[in-house]
Amino acid sequence: MHIFAVLLQFIIPAGFLIGATVSFIKRKRSIELIGSVRSPSGRDVSSLSWQEFESLVGEGFRQRGFQVVERGGAGPDGGVDLAIARGHGRFLVQCKQWRAQQVGVSVVRELYGVMAAEHVAGGYVVTSGSFTKDAKEFAAGRNIELIDGTKLPELLRDGQSASRPIESMPAMPVTAPTAPSCPKCRTPMVLRIAKRGSHAGRSFWGCPRYPNCQAIVARE
Repeated sequence: MHIFAVLLQFIIPAGFLIGATVSFIKRKRSIELIGSVRSPSGRDVSSLSWQEFESLVGEGFRQRGFQVVERGGAGPDGGVDLAIARGHGRFLVQCKQWRAQQVGVSVVRELYGVMAAEHVAGGYVVTSGSFTKDAKEFAAGRNIELIDGTKLPELLRDGQSASRPIESMPAMPVTAPTAPSCPKCRTPMVLRIAKRGSHAGRSFWGCPRYPNCQAIVARE
């Protein structure tokens, strides 16, 4: 046990050092990346991989005074990519490196469901392309800012020369709706997001006793 304790005295600090080194390298790369995009003869955003695009967007928010945590999502088309904070406000960011197609309403609906579940102040969907009409209508009146290819350069501009990266900063907290009781077993239901099928991205109420109870209730 004594030998194990002595080893821990060296292993734990080494772990922190490795973590700090990896974080430093990632930040250095993201700074270099945003610098290359800002350069007149630099890289075009459309040439970036989705991982690079997420790193680029994160650095854009970071240089506006946000604390940024990369959550990794679930690949190029799923999951929340960034959690950001400034002051007492916490926000979620979904990045979509899409130029060949428009970002649809399902992406915005899914983010809104996660925002409600995590009780954050607002959210952003950032794309190098554009948004569908339905996506814009769904975001209107909700604490979601849509940043398309026309607004993206402002987010990526040098922080000393830019005014604000976002036209309207979400401020009011998003509150989770009151859960109904399961129509079969009367258990309070939980908010879930459809992952596949024609209703992918839509939120619905599901019984927490699933698969024993498979009752669902639609949510507008």
